[in-house]
Amino acid sequence: MDEAELRDLIPAVLAALVRRGADFATAEDAVQEALIRAIETWPGRPPSDPTGWLITTAWRRFLDLTRSETARRRRELQSADEPEPGPAADVDDTLQLYFLCAHPSLSPASAVALTLRAVGGLTTRQIAQAYLVPEATMAQRISRAKRTVSGARFDRPGDLGTVHRVLYLVFNEGYTGDIDLAAEAIRLARQLVTVTDDPESAGLLALFLLHHARRPARLRADGGIVPLAEQDRTLWRRDLIAEGIAVLQAALARDRLGEYQAQAAIAALHADAQTTEETDWVQIVEWYDELVRLTDSPVVRLNRAVAVGEADGPRAGLALLAGLDPALPRHTAAAAYLHERAGDIDTATALYVEAAATAQTTAERDHLTLRAAALRRRS
Repeated sequence: MDEAELRDLIPAVLAALVRRGADFATAEDAVQEALIRAIETWPGRPPSDPTGWLITTAWRRFLDLTRSETARRRRELQSADEPEPGPAADVDDTLQLYFLCAHPSLSPASAVALTLRAVGGLTTRQIAQAYLVPEATMAQRISRAKRTVSGARFDRPGDLGTVHRVLYLVFNEGYTGDIDLAAEAIRLARQLVTVTDDPESAGLLALFLLHHARRPARLRADGGIVPLAEQDRTLWRRDLIAEGIAVLQAALARDRLGEYQAQAAIAALHADAQTTEETDWVQIVEWYDELVRLTDSPVVRLNRAVAVGEADGPRAGLALLAGLDPALPRHTAAAAYLHERAGDIDTATALYVEAAATAQTTAERDHLTLRAAALRRRS
């Protein structure tokens, strides 16, 4: 059993302790220590009941952590008995853990960190490295988050939409340090799909798979961004594309459309095209119409304007952009692209320079600067 498979057992183990009355913060620490013990002591082969082994070990560690001179009697009256011997109960409380980690009192950053720790089974060091912050900073963030949710009822109704947003934030972090957060988000989304009867959960997984399939072609060797139109599509992972499309089709067949299904449908149309010119932009615009109806998001309207520029010509896209707030992220970059498509090189060059000055990442800034330089050479 590799580390990823071992981490898949963590939600059931943590849930078992919480169901038996353990406070969430101490239980989560105990589960992490049981996980380390398993890695150290299992000689390349797990016991016959890995989940039961972890529950027993974590429970014993929980009792060790809670037996102090001042709290021994109260803690042990609440939770004195060890789990009964034998196979672990076949109960999956993963969804309740997701809801707990997406508690409304937590900030998005704290909810993401707690989800990665409690549901994903990552160490504090791994999470800190992924978010490029000191380990002590991440430890404080996770500790505060655990204290916040410790008093929450484990069986409370949860907001699945919040869980979706937390996983979406995890996925968008991509890859930093030794933990691939995009791959981790896919792993967690697979878990979520197995414990929900919800087409939007499936739509979210499909979206992750379809975006992740294009990752090998997204960056140059020097880290520079490769725009979709210039990507080497032979590098796209066809296995992930096929899986994503299959998951999406099953979700859409249930006729309960949500925003992640609509986003995945757009990603599927991009993945299905052999070239940018062969992309079905008309259908993409139709899916953006659905997204506007579902979300009424200004960012979605901006992306729709670019798609209209591809389907009906750049002037049509620019006309739509003119009606949007120019302070929107990437508004100037979108205008630069559409002016370039329209042949207005001088305006496009100036807009690329302007967009580079407010770019959100170094890679994006460098891409826009290089695009402006290339157009200057052409003019």
